[in-house]
Amino acid sequence: MQEQPISAGVITCKAAVAWEAGEPLVMEEVEVSPPQPMEIRIKVAFTALCRSDVTSWQSQALNSIFPRIFGHEASGIVESVGQGVTEFKEGDHVLTLFTGECMRCKHCTSAKSNMCQVLGFKRNGVMHSDQKTRFSLKGKPIYHFCAVSSFSEYTVVHSGCAAKISSIAPLERICLLSCGVSAGLGAAWKVADVSEGSTVVIFGLGTVGLSVAQGARLRGASRIIGVDTNPGKRDQASAFGVTDFLNPDEFEEPIQQVVKRITDGGADYSFECVGDTEMITTALQSCCEGWGQTVTLGVPKAKPEITAHFSLFLSGRTLRGSLFGGWKPKSDIPSLVEMYMNKEIQIDEFVTHDIPFEDINRAFDLMKQGKCLRCVIHLPK
Repeated sequence: MQEQPISAGVITCKAAVAWEAGEPLVMEEVEVSPPQPMEIRIKVAFTALCRSDVTSWQSQALNSIFPRIFGHEASGIVESVGQGVTEFKEGDHVLTLFTGECMRCKHCTSAKSNMCQVLGFKRNGVMHSDQKTRFSLKGKPIYHFCAVSSFSEYTVVHSGCAAKISSIAPLERICLLSCGVSAGLGAAWKVADVSEGSTVVIFGLGTVGLSVAQGARLRGASRIIGVDTNPGKRDQASAFGVTDFLNPDEFEEPIQQVVKRITDGGADYSFECVGDTEMITTALQSCCEGWGQTVTLGVPKAKPEITAHFSLFLSGRTLRGSLFGGWKPKSDIPSLVEMYMNKEIQIDEFVTHDIPFEDINRAFDLMKQGKCLRCVIHLPK
């Protein structure tokens, strides 16, 4: 659909709005404000459905925010820029970033962190700069998700929450680098720093888990064990480097005991990619004493608190969290795009479905049923 200006700078376009938790998204004509200082307005070209979108959409928690426009894993083209923006211009190709990089705060200037103090992970449905929304419907605000909201033909993001990329990179595939694939690769490379010849166990073989497997394989891990209750993941997993597939439902003993048995005491690295805090203990128990390292990447659907016996740590195991794979979003992501363009990393193989925007609810159904890795949603040109 072509935009229809209703006043200077305002765009009316289609957006998939979530009105209530767990209810199908509704295509609405929303108004998108012009970019404010240090913001850019993007014409979204492609967006993928991430498990985090589904988890937040299903949430019945008291702090759930509706109506809302979900979506954060996206690629697009800059339509206009706000005052003070010099990095971007109209026509630039970009990836959206659910956590930004201001380049100036203590964390951005440190090599130890990617947790920007100014443009960090935004959960309250409004923009970083003025705590307001850029979407409205009949004068009422529609709230954002992760300060991106890519399930809309147009969106507005802070300029620190977008990365400029090559204009020849295929937007319909590199959108996956906005979240899932990058998160998994970074967890293996930057956070865990997987070593050559090591053993790795991965709990949850969705896009993030399989990206961890790809990263571990490229680092030369000798054995990559994938754990998932979906038997359909077995063949998919091998394509990304998984050497052993374990379905917990097929064993009488706890899966951590299976892992310890087949790895002579536990894996060197374990990754929790399910979004289940109880699985973190299982992952810790699956890695070896002395130097075993567990990295947790999943966003929990319930029970956010972690419980683990102190002896797991006393014996030398460590537990690390990972947001966006430790990448500094604006600084590092363009290099991953280049790696893809040079055929050094896989992305295309994660796309199991290409879906038109008007069928976005089908993507949610496929994700809930465990019948997809990534659905790429094609917005109108």
